[in-house]
Amino acid sequence: MGASEEGFVRVSPINRWLLYLVLVPGIIILAALGMFIFAVFLGLFAIAAAVFWLRLWWIRRKLEGPAAAAVVENEYQEIEVAEIIEIKTNRMGRD
Repeated sequence: MGASEEGFVRVSPINRWLLYLVLVPGIIILAALGMFIFAVFLGLFAIAAAVFWLRLWWIRRKLEGPAAAAVVENEYQEIEVAEIIEIKTNRMGRD
Protein backbone atom coordinates (compact mmCIF):
# COMPACT_ATOMS: atom_id res chain seq x y z
CA MET A 1 0.00 0.00 0.00
CA GLY A 2 1.68 3.10 -1.23
CA ALA A 3 0.64 6.70 -0.88
CA SER A 4 -0.77 6.75 -4.37
CA GLU A 5 -3.38 4.06 -3.63
CA GLU A 6 -4.84 5.67 -0.49
CA GLY A 7 -6.36 8.79 -2.12
CA PHE A 8 -8.29 7.07 -4.95
CA VAL A 9 -11.47 5.06 -4.83
CA ARG A 10 -12.30 2.93 -7.81
CA VAL A 11 -15.90 3.36 -9.04
CA SER A 12 -17.28 0.99 -11.61
CA PRO A 13 -18.60 2.49 -14.86
CA ILE A 14 -22.07 1.09 -14.15
CA ASN A 15 -22.26 2.89 -10.80
CA ARG A 16 -21.06 6.12 -12.44
CA TRP A 17 -23.77 5.93 -15.12
CA LEU A 18 -26.43 5.15 -12.52
CA LEU A 19 -25.30 8.20 -10.57
CA TYR A 20 -25.59 10.34 -13.72
CA LEU A 21 -29.03 8.88 -14.50
CA VAL A 22 -30.24 9.95 -11.05
CA LEU A 23 -28.44 13.29 -10.67
CA VAL A 24 -29.08 14.85 -14.09
CA PRO A 25 -32.90 14.53 -14.01
CA GLY A 26 -32.88 15.51 -10.35
CA ILE A 27 -30.92 18.68 -11.08
CA ILE A 28 -33.22 19.50 -14.02
CA ILE A 29 -36.32 19.01 -11.86
CA LEU A 30 -34.88 21.15 -9.06
CA ALA A 31 -33.95 23.91 -11.54
CA ALA A 32 -37.47 23.90 -13.02
CA LEU A 33 -38.99 23.95 -9.54
CA GLY A 34 -36.73 26.86 -8.59
CA MET A 35 -37.76 28.83 -11.69
CA PHE A 36 -41.43 28.15 -10.93
CA ILE A 37 -41.10 29.33 -7.33
CA PHE A 38 -39.18 32.42 -8.48
CA ALA A 39 -41.93 33.22 -11.01
CA VAL A 40 -44.61 32.84 -8.32
CA PHE A 41 -42.79 35.18 -5.93
CA LEU A 42 -42.10 37.66 -8.75
CA GLY A 43 -45.81 37.67 -9.61
CA LEU A 44 -46.78 38.16 -5.97
CA PHE A 45 -44.30 41.02 -5.69
CA ALA A 46 -45.70 42.65 -8.85
CA ILE A 47 -49.25 42.38 -7.51
CA ALA A 48 -48.22 43.83 -4.13
CA ALA A 49 -46.37 46.70 -5.85
CA ALA A 50 -49.41 47.46 -8.03
CA VAL A 51 -51.74 47.46 -5.00
CA PHE A 52 -49.34 49.74 -3.10
CA TRP A 53 -49.08 52.14 -6.08
CA LEU A 54 -52.86 52.22 -6.50
CA ARG A 55 -53.31 52.95 -2.80
CA LEU A 56 -50.85 55.85 -2.96
CA TRP A 57 -52.54 57.18 -6.10
CA TRP A 58 -55.96 56.96 -4.42
CA ILE A 59 -54.77 58.78 -1.28
CA ARG A 60 -53.05 61.49 -3.35
CA ARG A 61 -56.20 61.91 -5.45
CA LYS A 62 -58.36 62.25 -2.34
CA LEU A 63 -56.04 64.85 -0.81
CA GLU A 64 -55.64 66.92 -3.98
CA GLY A 65 -59.26 66.60 -5.15
CA PRO A 66 -60.90 69.77 -3.76
CA ALA A 67 -57.82 71.96 -4.21
CA ALA A 68 -57.27 70.85 -7.82
CA ALA A 69 -60.95 71.41 -8.70
CA ALA A 70 -60.85 75.00 -7.36
CA VAL A 71 -57.76 75.79 -9.40
CA VAL A 72 -59.26 74.44 -12.61
CA GLU A 73 -62.40 76.55 -12.21
CA ASN A 74 -60.39 79.77 -11.89
CA GLU A 75 -57.83 79.14 -14.63
CA TYR A 76 -59.90 79.79 -17.74
CA GLN A 77 -61.37 82.95 -19.23
CA GLU A 78 -64.10 83.09 -21.80
CA ILE A 79 -63.18 84.82 -25.04
CA GLU A 80 -66.16 86.11 -26.97
CA VAL A 81 -64.65 87.27 -30.24
CA ALA A 82 -61.35 86.33 -31.77
CA GLU A 83 -59.91 88.07 -34.80
CA ILE A 84 -57.35 86.73 -37.19
CA ILE A 85 -54.99 89.37 -38.50
CA GLU A 86 -53.19 88.55 -41.68
CA ILE A 87 -50.23 90.54 -42.93
CA LYS A 88 -49.21 90.22 -46.55
CA THR A 89 -45.82 91.28 -47.82
CA ASN A 90 -44.16 91.16 -51.20
CA ARG A 91 -41.49 88.60 -51.76
CA MET A 92 -39.18 91.33 -53.00
CA GLY A 93 -39.42 93.17 -49.72
CA ARG A 94 -41.66 95.98 -51.06
CA ASP A 95 -45.08 96.62 -49.52
